[in-house]
Amino acid sequence: MASVKNLKKDINFVLGDIIESVYIWELDNPKADTKKSEAIIDEAIATFDELIIKVNDKSVENKRSHFKQINVELEQKATALIEKLNKL
Repeated sequence: MASVKNLKKDINFVLGDIIESVYIWELDNPKADTKKSEAIIDEAIATFDELIIKVNDKSVENKRSHFKQINVELEQKATALIEKLNKL
């Protein structure tokens, strides 16, 4: 893990790209119901908040493994969000 700063950037970029993809899907499908796409956006924002809180947690003893776990969690949640987006 290079740094906490880079982890925060990764979280921001990955989830931001997913939200942007949802907006693009909404523009490409103007007649489609947007309830499911808005739910994906809400879930991405909640995931962002949850992961940033974990990154900023100062009470962790083994920071290296903690940050690796956050990175794995980001990957898993981002993959799940992308799968939901692909099902729209």
